[in-house]
Amino acid sequence: MTARSRTAALFLASAVVLTTAASTGSALAAPARAPLDGAWRMDGYGTVVSIEDGGRRLRTYDTTAVSCLPGFRDATRTTAPGTFQQDKDAPITVTAHGRDRAVLSFGDNVGHRTLRRLPALPAECRDTPAPAPAPAKTDNLRVFDVFWQTYAENYPFFAQKGIDWKDVREKFRPRAAAATDDTALFEVLKSMIEPLHDGHTGIVSDPEKAEGRFGGHREDTTIPDRDGMLRMDKAVKESVGVPEARWRTWGNGRISYAELPDRTGYLRITGFQGYTEDGGYAEDSAVVDRALDEIFTAARTRGPGALRGLVLDLRFNGGGSDRLALRVAERLTDRPYLAYLKHARNDPRDPRKFTPEQPVTVTPHRGPAYTGPVAVLTGRLTISAGETLTQALMGRAQPTERIGENTQGSFSDTLERRLPNGWQFILPNEEFLSARDHRTTYDITGISPDVATPVFTEEEFRAHRDSALAEARRFVARSHR
Repeated sequence: MTARSRTAALFLASAVVLTTAASTGSALAAPARAPLDGAWRMDGYGTVVSIEDGGRRLRTYDTTAVSCLPGFRDATRTTAPGTFQQDKDAPITVTAHGRDRAVLSFGDNVGHRTLRRLPALPAECRDTPAPAPAPAKTDNLRVFDVFWQTYAENYPFFAQKGIDWKDVREKFRPRAAAATDDTALFEVLKSMIEPLHDGHTGIVSDPEKAEGRFGGHREDTTIPDRDGMLRMDKAVKESVGVPEARWRTWGNGRISYAELPDRTGYLRITGFQGYTEDGGYAEDSAVVDRALDEIFTAARTRGPGALRGLVLDLRFNGGGSDRLALRVAERLTDRPYLAYLKHARNDPRDPRKFTPEQPVTVTPHRGPAYTGPVAVLTGRLTISAGETLTQALMGRAQPTERIGENTQGSFSDTLERRLPNGWQFILPNEEFLSARDHRTTYDITGISPDVATPVFTEEEFRAHRDSALAEARRFVARSHR
């Protein structure tokens, strides 16, 4: 979730506004490059950014036609000009392009967001109280209206999903007004977005309680519990068939590697975040680089001892940072190429209007790179950054085959928002477009495999069979005929 989110993580902030700083001297004496201090509106994302205190502080505000609430970003400038940090989050960089335009980038994300200077912080955002540490008692209709309006202005996929969002308002607003407690109000909001069956939608009223959390997913998908995940892990180890002592793991077990007797490498990645107990993006980034350095050595990538093929298993990958996902693609090419394009919904009234498309490229790693055949295993639990990596590898020049099932169909970064009562929710507002025709989006349906096989089905478990891995090994064998 930016990270995106990607998905499986709830939330990322996405609004920005800046307070205008008083200037000194005449207009003729003003520098050509204006300071960043001031109020800025972000193209798309429903955000206003405020850069304050001589450029030392960056705050965000989430805005709709009916609201302005404090965002999740309250970052302090680092020693680098225009760079801000909040706790262990990835850095935020703001670069001016003339006086009235700037671009904002998140360190864990791909692409950038355009900022346009405002005369001042919007009136509705001024003196906005900081969010209370505990949910505040707020009028139900106020909560409902902010929730509904945020989706109305930002969600891109109502038409594709056959949802009339205005009808949803007419149906559920009276129910919100009649809700007698938080549990009833939560059920109303949950019921509004559940039919979207979107893996990047969710709401949290109480993160400590299961009944206070809801996350969407495609209708044909069951999200496994802990026992289900352990069952999948056991089945994978059994089908790979390599002794435990020959497995390498990194990042709390989220990255694992084994080499089969025929010199086929097996790399399994179950997420692109959460690699350390209390670390942030910098720590996660270091873990990914260390793991890839130890896997893609000079000996494994070229010469007589090089890998015959690589199996990249993303069948259970809950997402995270797209930037970290691209680090993997960069180890699998010796030439740069266009991975995909992305844009964001950019008109509160018209879901067909988007920001300009931004190209995202794969740039080869400065070091050993593997250019042999790669089999990518995917399934309906391949989500968010797991999907953007799958999409990036579609442009790889060397033999690459996708095997398994369609991915989940949740690509967008997530907008992470607060409600007036302190609850949090997420939604997507972007499309990731095919590098081939610049029009195709794999949202909703997911990316289909080249070769369809069952993935983690009861029949596969009972037969102690892994059809996807077996097909991957056949692909590697065919590639060497």
